[in-house]
Amino acid sequence: MAWAKRPAACREASADYTRRAPRLDILIAKPSRGGKVRAHSFSEFSAVFADLSLDQRLLKAVDKMGFESPTPVQQQAIPLALQGRDLLVNAATGSGKTAAFLLPILQSLISKKGERTGTRALVLVPTRELARQIGKECEKLGSYCGLKVGVITGGQEFKVQRALLRRDPEILIATPGRTLELVKEGSTLFSNLEHLVLDEADRLFEMGFSEDVLAIIATCNEARQTMLLSATLPAGVRRLLQVLNAPVRVQINSAREQHESIRQQYILADDDKHKEKLLLWLLEHETFERALVFCNTRDQATHLCGVMRYRDQRAGYLHGEVKQDVRNATITAFREGKLKVLVASDLASRGLDVKGIDLVINFDMARKGDDYVHRIGRTGRAGEEGLAVALIGPQEWNLKASIERYLNVQLESRKIKELPGTYKGPKKLKASGKAATTAKRKKPEAGKSKPRPKSKSGSKPAPGGQPA
Repeated sequence: MAWAKRPAACREASADYTRRAPRLDILIAKPSRGGKVRAHSFSEFSAVFADLSLDQRLLKAVDKMGFESPTPVQQQAIPLALQGRDLLVNAATGSGKTAAFLLPILQSLISKKGERTGTRALVLVPTRELARQIGKECEKLGSYCGLKVGVITGGQEFKVQRALLRRDPEILIATPGRTLELVKEGSTLFSNLEHLVLDEADRLFEMGFSEDVLAIIATCNEARQTMLLSATLPAGVRRLLQVLNAPVRVQINSAREQHESIRQQYILADDDKHKEKLLLWLLEHETFERALVFCNTRDQATHLCGVMRYRDQRAGYLHGEVKQDVRNATITAFREGKLKVLVASDLASRGLDVKGIDLVINFDMARKGDDYVHRIGRTGRAGEEGLAVALIGPQEWNLKASIERYLNVQLESRKIKELPGTYKGPKKLKASGKAATTAKRKKPEAGKSKPRPKSKSGSKPAPGGQPA
């Protein structure tokens, strides 16, 4: 069968995609604090879902889910997507991006009949948790449409997934690795694909999925609509932009903007032991429904969870070595309120969408500005108030200063008088906000030359620089 031979050409076709440069036809600028955008005002966009030309079945589902009015990204992206345009969407975490691409896809699929076989819409995401969350939201939004939704991720048996694909789900939400394996064995067909979505494209790149994504796209129908959504656009993601055809760019609340609904603070700490005391104080004195604690290593996540449990905190942890069934149980317990605090690494928390997170604590400062944005973006969603606190040790001051400079934001200094520390921050600062070094090199006194180095044997070198 010709289809079975196509994956062998994936690498060559992927290389071709990297040579194609997209052209941005339209730029819809981000809103200013006054609620205005360049060339458009929000009054020009739909204030209610009924104005978005959506089918009554979708409006009924939206109403059942409790959505009162579309978010800014939904107001701008949905009408453009309904026109069939390719989209490049830059919007912060928690801005409503998922419904912004699911609703126009569902509208398109119920408006016209597709081929009898093969997937009609494919959504590629970086993590299993995110795939399952989008799958659930898609089922809710399409609950009155009669469309089949499938979720394909790693960690599941192949025979179960093959059986799912034989039922020809119209919409498939999947992670790239497992999807590519199924493509290579001919279990899934994308030759009739009508819609392709790359969600959280920055994480797809950072997690090393770029090659897999391009290989999958090489097997897709070229006459499709493609939407790429990303909170940030690092250099590596621009390679994935090659799959877009004359895209419209929608930019709202980009990652480098300050989160106005989140109060951002930092507390100076002497060392990890001091940080542990500060962490426990915050958890015992701050008022919150759920808290998320970030650290940079697996061992630290496990250790901190043990420390908190010893102090009777209902805590759990997530990191890369936690088994999938344990991950699912931990996230469910956190979502249901059985756990009040969750300790996680950046990778393990990706795709975590839990309502009611109003406190984020960076036990270890994020290594990059974009990671910091993704971390604190777990709170302050949908205009709700949130608090983000970073515990800064002596080795993390310059990292904090770099992130503040990158994001053009100033973290508020905070002190816990019950837990004073000896570290007060650098004595002198550079213009960049980083610590200025005070040590100076000693210059040799005038008229004195540097002493000659002795040889290994301790004898003086012979004249002419030759060994004696």
